Amino acid sequence: MSDDDLAAVVLEETRDRMDKAVDHTRAEFAAVRSGRATAALVEHLRVDVYGAEVELRSVAGLSVPEPRLLVIAPYDKSTLASIEKAIRTSDLGINPSNDGSVVRLNFPPLTEERRKELVKVVRHKAEEGRVAVRNLRRGARHELDTLERDGEISADELERLERELEKLTHDMVAAVDRLLAHKEQELLEI
Repeated sequence: MSDDDLAAVVLEETRDRMDKAVDHTRAEFAAVRSGRATAALVEHLRVDVYGAEVELRSVAGLSVPEPRLLVIAPYDKSTLASIEKAIRTSDLGINPSNDGSVVRLNFPPLTEERRKELVKVVRHKAEEGRVAVRNLRRGARHELDTLERDGEISADELERLERELEKLTHDMVAAVDRLLAHKEQELLEI
């Protein structure tokens, strides 16, 4: 493998890791309740069924027929009680209702105070995403410095790659900021 290929591999791996960090931040935002029903709020809940803990999405179908209503239709009716229990013990703060065949979650509108608390939560999660991206940049910069120190790339090449890495980092941080702006707007919408 040529020296340029090594540097390209470092950048490509960093890009993939940064994409994953942004995707993780997006998933974290999806799990924050915004007053609207969304399957992302419950799909990863652990449900104790058949003697094992599995994700809710693997034992039930999730649908949102109305903006403030989430319907959970278990594939096997015998799992209804376990699903209800998992929702009650979660930190959602919503009481499920069961009609014998499906579980319904009715999401009440958020209070102004709760909305502001959730904005603080998503800002914190966004900062965690930015920090993750910057940490990945630092790791890649260290690898590039090592390549230059070992004589595998020139100082000019190192400078060019660092500019590319800076641009990539800036783009990924901007993506996190766009996600944050969208989530804040969603939370503050009445």
